[in-house]
Amino acid sequence: MTSSGLLLASSSPYRKRLLEQLGLPFETASPNIDESPLQGELPDALAVRLATQKAQALAPEHPGKLIIGSDQVAALPNGTLLSKPGSYEQAFEQLSQSSGKSVHFLTGLAVLDTRTGALAHCCETFIAHFRDLTREEISNYLRREQPYDCAGSCKMEGLGITLFKGLEGRDPNSLIGLPLIALNEILIRLGNNPLLHPEPSSGV
Repeated sequence: MTSSGLLLASSSPYRKRLLEQLGLPFETASPNIDESPLQGELPDALAVRLATQKAQALAPEHPGKLIIGSDQVAALPNGTLLSKPGSYEQAFEQLSQSSGKSVHFLTGLAVLDTRTGALAHCCETFIAHFRDLTREEISNYLRREQPYDCAGSCKMEGLGITLFKGLEGRDPNSLIGLPLIALNEILIRLGNNPLLHPEPSSGV
């Protein structure tokens, strides 16, 4: 399969910008799935299941594509899940809970070859060690960044980096929402090595 058959199963501008870094042409489409966790489902299993369902949901309408699905779950040390907050109030509560703690960001990745039905998937863990945050710091961060569409109520880009005292993991891109190192490994196995793909035309 050529890289022209890549489809990113996401409407996220963050994931789109990340995938663009690999220099491969791709399309995007937004899957419609239920992202509710199952009873007793562990965070890593949830992330992989949702990533897989995103890719599979688009397969009937996009035959012949190599579909990339990704989903992120954030979890406190006690296992409490931190979803996309959607509002200032919920985001304030999440960051208050995260203050002084090590939050696990688990990013599920699934790549589905619709020609063969072959599916590759994995889960990348990235740990954000939060500083002890004051209420004023949290409030100012939220009003300036408004990360209400981000799991855990934070973005590493921009001011998000000021929330942390340390970061731990092999790929910081996974914290943003798409583990590029793992994705690159899968694409290479499938014959889509970004470094061996013709350089895009500049249009000049």
